[in-house]
Amino acid sequence: MTNEFIALAVPALLLFSAIFILLFGLSSYYTKARGYYITLATLLVTLLISVNALSEKHSIDLLPELFNSMVVYDTFSTTFISLFLFGGFLTLAIAKSFIFNTKYFTFESFVLFLFSLFGMVMLSMSNELLTAFIALEIASMSVYILVGLNRNSLKASEAFFKYLLLGSFAASFYLLGMMLIYAQAKSTNLDVIAEYMLRTDLNSQLLIISGGLLIMITILFKIAAVPFGAWVIDVYEGASLPITAYMAGIFKIAVFAFALRLFLGSYISLSDLYAPLILGASVVTMFGGSVLAVIQTSVKKMLAASSVVHSGYILIAFAAAGSGTVSSASAILFYLFAYFISAIGAFGVLSYISRGSEKVINFDDLNGLATTNPIIAASLTVFLLSLAGFPSTIGFIGKFYIFTSAIESGYTPFAIFGAVTAFISIYYYFKIIVHMYFKDKVHEKIDYGHKLSFAFIIICSVIVLWGGVGTSLLFDIPGINELNKLSKYAIESLYLK
Repeated sequence: MTNEFIALAVPALLLFSAIFILLFGLSSYYTKARGYYITLATLLVTLLISVNALSEKHSIDLLPELFNSMVVYDTFSTTFISLFLFGGFLTLAIAKSFIFNTKYFTFESFVLFLFSLFGMVMLSMSNELLTAFIALEIASMSVYILVGLNRNSLKASEAFFKYLLLGSFAASFYLLGMMLIYAQAKSTNLDVIAEYMLRTDLNSQLLIISGGLLIMITILFKIAAVPFGAWVIDVYEGASLPITAYMAGIFKIAVFAFALRLFLGSYISLSDLYAPLILGASVVTMFGGSVLAVIQTSVKKMLAASSVVHSGYILIAFAAAGSGTVSSASAILFYLFAYFISAIGAFGVLSYISRGSEKVINFDDLNGLATTNPIIAASLTVFLLSLAGFPSTIGFIGKFYIFTSAIESGYTPFAIFGAVTAFISIYYYFKIIVHMYFKDKVHEKIDYGHKLSFAFIIICSVIVLWGGVGTSLLFDIPGINELNKLSKYAIESLYLK
């Protein structure tokens, strides 16, 4: 398969499958099981197609006579597309138990799920600001509606309206920033903007700099960075558990994909100007997220708050990547994979044991889980240890790369601050572990059903452990080194023209 065929096939299959389920869902032949397996099969097929293109470094303008260099397909976008599809597949597979035990997961849910992935795929390939905005809003609007799926829940409705209003307000900053950039560069194409930045001095770039700052506000909102992430606790709490996992583990990655393309491409010459702002955002994000996580009594809200802290870690490497080192930028990709597999696993366990219930899961509800369901408790422990950056997990390797890249770029104080917040995270993550292993059980063993969900929870926990210690045990099986190499290829492909 040619790269151009793959680039067209993946979004086309997602779009056609969404339209098919939309029409099929209106017929009498539709059942939830059929809609679920059609969606799952679509994700699996598109994932296999996308992974097939990762075997070599590439960068092509997709149908330039039609798109006029607005869409590019390179190793960078292929890597992120594979992450989106893999994450979407895992989310649905693990959430099977939850989905089949709730009435509000109708065929429209699968349609919106595929539309959001379509938007993320196009966002990762966007090489033009307006195209990226349209792709971002396709993904965002789909996620907004997914958050409010349960119309019988006051919290879900409140989360939907809050996310919709604040998200729309944040999007206006993007549009204003794009207008300022176009006013000075006379183009919204990222390559043209980059060329303009290289041939002009700072005084001739004031509107572009201002526009970049406004777009940065939108990006910081989407990744729930402090002070733009005040919505995250209420929205994550109101959304159903599978959607919360999807937002925390995949949607955030899509936003970082475009941010990397924008600031490592068009704005790389201004890295020294933007670095202090990004580092400042990282500090307040790590601190604010840590404080929020420590004071939570709900497990779901605690994981939501901790996701803010992880955005702060990534922002440190983001600032370091501006120095032009491939290792710093590739550290972001590696950490994004480490975070998303751990986050999806942790939220997936909660959705699995909740069995479609909307009841708030507090720490006491997990008392004695290691006695009643030892495998599930062990899997959740693995995910939490990885999120905390505990040695022998993929999360530890990811944090090691993040902090090392920061030190190499001269940001040692920020790396130290990040390490301190990582130590703080041990408190709130280990709180769950203590309740599972050292508290008296609150219920007898429960058969949660749906072996597919159970199987993929185990698979995720194995991946987390394999990413931490696997390659040191068996060198001939792909592991950390291959993932790290792929991350470097992805970043290098941004500069292939």
